[in-house]
Amino acid sequence: MTALSLAGEPSRSVSRAVHLRGEPRLPGDKSISHRALILAALADGESLISGAGDGRDVQATAGVLAALGVTVERARGDGLNVDYRVASPGVDGLHEPDGVLDCRNSGTSLRLCSGVLASLAFLTVLDGDVSLRSRPVARIIEPLRSMGAALYARRSDTLPPLVVIGHHRLRAIDFTTRVPSAQVKSAILLAGLRAEGRTTVREAVATRDHTERMLRSRGIEVRREPATTSGGGPVAWTLDGGARLRPLDQKVPADPSAAAFWLVAGAIHPDAELTLRAVGVNPTRRAAIDLLTRMGARIEETPVGETPEDADDTGEPLADLTVRSSELHGIDLGPDDVAAAIDEIPILCLAATQASGKTAIRGAGELRNKESDRITGIVNGLRALGARIAVNGDDIDIQGPDQLVGSSIQTFDDHRLAMTFAVAGLIASGSTSIDRAGSAAVSYPCFFSELERLRA
Repeated sequence: MTALSLAGEPSRSVSRAVHLRGEPRLPGDKSISHRALILAALADGESLISGAGDGRDVQATAGVLAALGVTVERARGDGLNVDYRVASPGVDGLHEPDGVLDCRNSGTSLRLCSGVLASLAFLTVLDGDVSLRSRPVARIIEPLRSMGAALYARRSDTLPPLVVIGHHRLRAIDFTTRVPSAQVKSAILLAGLRAEGRTTVREAVATRDHTERMLRSRGIEVRREPATTSGGGPVAWTLDGGARLRPLDQKVPADPSAAAFWLVAGAIHPDAELTLRAVGVNPTRRAAIDLLTRMGARIEETPVGETPEDADDTGEPLADLTVRSSELHGIDLGPDDVAAAIDEIPILCLAATQASGKTAIRGAGELRNKESDRITGIVNGLRALGARIAVNGDDIDIQGPDQLVGSSIQTFDDHRLAMTFAVAGLIASGSTSIDRAGSAAVSYPCFFSELERLRA
């Protein structure tokens, strides 16, 4: 059932499903789709990107690149995924846009494109919607300024819009990120492509490495230094400036963050069996799979393709995943777990409501800097559904299992909250009304049609 919320956005009502069966269609990996478009824009020539996610965030990146002089053609699309044909004049052929670059709701678009724009000798302004204007940008302004670009933002250089005045001869830097962030790391590495000397990015926790893998596959040598201490230590990524990217055709794997919603749905529903095809299981992205397995989820993993995941780090390992109804138990998640599964924490909180015992999540403060304050959103929503959930600063405690009861839920226009509460509705008694459910299209167009198909 679809209705309109007071804000005019589509809302959805979800009722308990008798069973869940089938193979959900998944969007192409959002993180990889962004990066494939950006790297194609930096390569002189034509690239074909197959199976990119067709959510609003990825569309935002395509629009930003087109405004810079890149030809971005939608070669094929089915409402969920799209093939892009990208023809670029190369990084030296990009030009100053005529207007503001609209990143919509996409922090990835703003942060990664800032790294590219830092080395281009013209002025750009990156802006977006109300949600994007609350996302922190000081974390990219600091390193890019130290490389020689000029960046400015409102509220004392902390919030978008972001002005970037690039410099054609950037300085290489050795920079340690303050918060684990693949977006910050990627912005610095992308700027480092045009810097003089060796650029190094150090991070206390190894974040997703799609940018590094994709740069290698396009001819750029990106080196990883191992941890320097037995306790994990900083991980360093280095590249030398001056190398040019070669164009490359790429097939985008299915998004593991999108898959996590169905993995949880299958695990917590009493009569479920779902199979997810060709999901990306990159070691830096599979934390949600491993955490659910620790909780007792019955997930069967079958590798796809012949290349072992460690044999060639220029590619992305894939697997088919089958999840069945499971008996879950609570676990402890530390700050490293949270950093590794940052996008999946909301749906893992839902899983915890159906797990026996206590689930403790520590150091989740970065969730407050997403499309919404996700700690507030998930706590308020799960409490409305009858879950026992408490928050103390950046820590979350969930006691389970609880029978959830349908309620009216606010999503704060956050796609991951909308999908989390939709999955909750599949096991809750009564009806669960989800406001602004259309926000799911930011990352997962057709999510609600897939939900209805799998419960039929």
